[in-house]
Amino acid sequence: MVNDRWKTMGGASQLEDRPRDKPQRPSRGYVLCTVLLSLAVLLAVAVTGAVLFLNHAHTPGTAPPPVVSTGPAGANSALVTVERADSSRLSILIDPRCPDLADGFARLEGAQASVLQALAAHQAQAGLPGEQEQELLDTLADQLPQLLARASELQAECAGLRKGHSTLGQGLSALQSEQGRLLQLLSESQGHMAHLVTSVSDVLDALQRDRGLGRPRVKADLQRAPARGARPWGCASGSRPRDCLDVLLSGQQEDGVYSVFPTHYPAGFQVYCDMRTDGGGWTVFQRREDGSVNFFRGWEAYRDGFGKLTGEHWLGLKRIHALTTQAAYELHVDLEDFDNGTAYARYGSFGVGLFSVDPEEDGYPLTVADYSGTAGDSLLKHSGMRFTTKDRDSDHSENNCAAFYRGAWWYRNCHTSNLNGQYLRGAHASYADGVEWSSWTGWQYSLKFSEMKIRPVREDH
Repeated sequence: MVNDRWKTMGGASQLEDRPRDKPQRPSRGYVLCTVLLSLAVLLAVAVTGAVLFLNHAHTPGTAPPPVVSTGPAGANSALVTVERADSSRLSILIDPRCPDLADGFARLEGAQASVLQALAAHQAQAGLPGEQEQELLDTLADQLPQLLARASELQAECAGLRKGHSTLGQGLSALQSEQGRLLQLLSESQGHMAHLVTSVSDVLDALQRDRGLGRPRVKADLQRAPARGARPWGCASGSRPRDCLDVLLSGQQEDGVYSVFPTHYPAGFQVYCDMRTDGGGWTVFQRREDGSVNFFRGWEAYRDGFGKLTGEHWLGLKRIHALTTQAAYELHVDLEDFDNGTAYARYGSFGVGLFSVDPEEDGYPLTVADYSGTAGDSLLKHSGMRFTTKDRDSDHSENNCAAFYRGAWWYRNCHTSNLNGQYLRGAHASYADGVEWSSWTGWQYSLKFSEMKIRPVREDH
């Protein structure tokens, strides 16, 4: 029936090819068919959009997708049906007599296929998160026993740490108790030590007082003892010479080295004897002549002596002390400059450590008096001073005079003579650090020759 209709319409079309007198106007049916077809397409698109929105908002699979279908409805119509998500249907009747509708139906069916494909893709994407969640749940289920086992291990370790902490706490308490005991013992020991120190200090103070009281008595005894009298000349006393005067009196008249045996030094020692100056019998204890011996030395060297007796030498403080305490001695000092000028100084009284109980501890103090001569006095200001070396300072200066003036002497603050200074060979730019005798050549001239020697005072002198 429908096909017949389309044939008829085809026949009508052939008849229209015949010549006509005037053009015909579109019929009302044609317009109505066009409007209805447009409404049907719009309605189909709207329904499809609504279905997509509802499918996106609800869980996939809860409602079937909408179905759009076309089919014959009668001899003079075409039916378009849209089945909604709630199972209701929307039917649109289209008159097949409307021209050019076949293309519209084809486009409508194509749109339906596109919508169905989009719905299928959306359902596939909506189902994907569920699969991921399931995989995550499976993984968590696999790892849960491991986590529980690790938690048990940590709990056991925590229990062990608590036990160890308790043990450490007990040990710490024991150490604190031991520390307290040691502190108490230390306090008691400090108390005992303080008491001991006090006792020792009291004993030392008592010894110092006894020594202080004893020193004046000993010194007074020394002063009350027979004075170092002058020895008579003319014969030697005893078989062993006490000094060079005894050597001279024994018949030896040549200068040279001899052995002497002082009263307080029975072991004896060798000395150089001057048998020519003013009648001879002089015991030499210091000589400078060529700078061959270093005189810038320490305390022990000056105490014990150094050098060569026939040349430059220092006899030693302990030997000079032994000589000058056995009798009254005088001092003779010979001097010579580099122009061959000569001078001398004579002192009627000379001694080293005369009234000392311990002469070394006292520093071998100098006693000198009664100057005469041609060189001028440069020694009396040193009388009463202790001997100072570079390593033992006994002078009155803030500095060590021996270290400052490169020598060793009975410095005061500091010197007027320095016969043990540097051998500088005449005039020098430095100040007072040469072989100096200031009253003769000043403080910036180092002498060529010096010789210090002693002899017992004569009875008739």
